[in-house]
Amino acid sequence: MKELLTLRINGQTHEAAVPSHFTLLETLRYVLQLTGSKQGCDKGDCGACTVWLDGRPTLSCITPVHEAVGAEVRTVEGLVGLRTGSGTPHPLQDAFDVCGAAQCGFCTPGILMSAAALLEENTSPSRDEIRDALSGNLCRCTGYTKIYDAVEMAAERLREQGERGVGR
Repeated sequence: MKELLTLRINGQTHEAAVPSHFTLLETLRYVLQLTGSKQGCDKGDCGACTVWLDGRPTLSCITPVHEAVGAEVRTVEGLVGLRTGSGTPHPLQDAFDVCGAAQCGFCTPGILMSAAALLEENTSPSRDEIRDALSGNLCRCTGYTKIYDAVEMAAERLREQGERGVGR
């Protein structure tokens, strides 16, 4: 049985007929065709499915879609322009490219969402704070060093933007 739900995703309202047993991840990927969030473990262990639910990193593979009704969902697709208001990549996306932080890319969307949430709260995180923020995101390809370097680079760029008055 399907239900008609209204969801707010990346600043846009979507109405969708969704099977009542679907998770937020299944709805994003298979109903709304927002495939940036990856379906990995389906148990909340790997973090590849991380999105924001009302600004907080959330594992969408274990979140019933009904929990997103009335909330603001942001996916990795919604990071573009988040800080600049334009169609430019988020500083994290650019830093991941510059630092070579993405290998196969499967874990990257979830890591970007967890790291972006950290940087929304703290643009001067320590390496330990970065490690802690990303502790729920598993990557099988890297040793995490380039990922941490990219988050630090993005943090520096965000601080510079703040000093110049460039906002969200």
